[in-house]
Amino acid sequence: MSLSAYEKEYLAILIAIEHWRHYLRSLARLSEQRLHTPWQQKVFTRLLGLQYKVIYKKGTDNKAADALSRYPFQHPECAALSSCEPQWITEINDSYTNDPHSSQLLAQLAVNSNDVHFTLFNGVIRYNGKIWIGNHPALHNKLINAFHSSAIGGHSGVPVTLARLKQLFAWRGMKSAVKSFVQSCQVCQQAKPDRSRSPGLLQPLPVPATVWEIISMDFIEGLPSSGHANCILVVVDLFTKYAHFIALHHPFTASSVARVFHDQVYKHHGLPQAIVSDRDRIFLSRFWQQLFQLADVQLCMSTSYHPQSDGQTERVNQCLETFLRCFVHTCPNKWSSWLPVAQLWYNSSPHSTTGRAPFQLLYGYLPRHFGISDTLVVAPSDLDSWWTERQLMTDATFGHAKTRMKKQADKGRSEREFQVGDWVFLKLQPYVQSSLAPRANQKLAFKFFGPYQILSRVGSVAYKLQLPASAAIHPVFHVSQLKRAVGSGFTASPVLPDPSFEWSIPLQIIGRRTVTRGRDSVPQVLVQWSQMPESLATWEDIEALKQRFPRAGMSGVIRLLKMGGMLASWLGQVQQKKLSLVGRVGPGETGPTIETSLGQSG
Repeated sequence: MSLSAYEKEYLAILIAIEHWRHYLRSLARLSEQRLHTPWQQKVFTRLLGLQYKVIYKKGTDNKAADALSRYPFQHPECAALSSCEPQWITEINDSYTNDPHSSQLLAQLAVNSNDVHFTLFNGVIRYNGKIWIGNHPALHNKLINAFHSSAIGGHSGVPVTLARLKQLFAWRGMKSAVKSFVQSCQVCQQAKPDRSRSPGLLQPLPVPATVWEIISMDFIEGLPSSGHANCILVVVDLFTKYAHFIALHHPFTASSVARVFHDQVYKHHGLPQAIVSDRDRIFLSRFWQQLFQLADVQLCMSTSYHPQSDGQTERVNQCLETFLRCFVHTCPNKWSSWLPVAQLWYNSSPHSTTGRAPFQLLYGYLPRHFGISDTLVVAPSDLDSWWTERQLMTDATFGHAKTRMKKQADKGRSEREFQVGDWVFLKLQPYVQSSLAPRANQKLAFKFFGPYQILSRVGSVAYKLQLPASAAIHPVFHVSQLKRAVGSGFTASPVLPDPSFEWSIPLQIIGRRTVTRGRDSVPQVLVQWSQMPESLATWEDIEALKQRFPRAGMSGVIRLLKMGGMLASWLGQVQQKKLSLVGRVGPGETGPTIETSLGQSG
């Protein structure tokens, strides 16, 4: 090496500095630091006599701050190189192979890449910048499922799902494929409400031939305690619309209701030929069924979860509740004393169907009010002609009223029919348990259950379903509770939710307290609900709790407060579905529905 000694020394310093530069750059304050250890003092003495200067360099300028942590490869070599290709790219290429149209596009773009709409990039065809998919139904469904059933898709409808897909992909028949997939999505069919007009055209009940031939019965529950009563039995004649309002006390049984019917209705009008009612536990009990079977009275039940079948009584209930609300809103515990005058008010008011007061149609005259009598009283000599005139008048008015009612009701309804063997989803609306507390997950539960297969058609607007063997509800449902299952390859759902699926009842009292509302002190209890953990217990007003659960009896709730016990009897009736005298019968033991006996009911 033709270098002088000075140059060689300089070169040695240069090489050392270049090699150990990363150490030297961190010693800007080396000569100014305090030496704490013997090792630091010994090393520092070895640098004495050398002329050097350590200069600080900012960290932002030191791009190789982590150089010390790296192994100094002098000549790095690539040992292995791997790359991955998404699976969907392979599937897209496969879709071109089995699609003549896509294969032709590939051949054309390989020769001429100046097409206006189609381009070829890395073996993938693009249509206006979007990935083109060949005729591959399985891949189409896979992509639609990713953009519809995933959390990003959110089970959106056809327009939203189609818009998401069009942002990235394109293929022939995309719109029809998306529509078919979304409409047959079982989760969507069960979770989304039915937006169509109410299915099932109105089918009015037949007109009775005479007074008190066909009657309807229902209960008004959830009322505050008034005297010894906390509910009302409503009995209505379908011919004259005459009604009886009878106060009852919870808990009552089928035998006690039959006794009240005998004392308050039978003694005035005798036995009817048919009784229309909903599927209340009283009307479904063996005692009630056998009693009226021996009396040759036909029991006609509404279809499951369709209270509109007995719409007349429901409307009378609304009128009675409105009357009581107007007069006892300031003293609700006095409602029982207003029942007699409420019955007289209703029966002396002209009915919209007949144009006459029920009292007048039944007895031939209007009751006397305020010391003034009606001069149009039927004379005994004209009684026979009046009966004939009443019959002709009611037949004409009933026919006109039925036509008008059906025309008005069908404006908001649609016709829906099924065939035997079709699969349908079932909507369960626990209207019969409206006084129960809703479950915590009621809002997030499925709206439809199933699918279930149709076994037979009952009348014009009801169908019998093949429910699971464990189902404790009547298998005949109105068409408004059914929705066609779109798709294929269905299997019967093995589980049907309990009738109290979406509802809970008090299980036990956990705690007590008193809260202040204005100037009043309101006692409350901490209630654990059935089918819920103790962590979801809620504070409830004692009075409100007694009103919401009258079947437990007033003493039942008070006993809970004193003993902290359980509503064992009431809970057992709901959960076990076993009643003794007032027991619920199975689907095969219930009486005929309105659709199979009196005709059709909307």
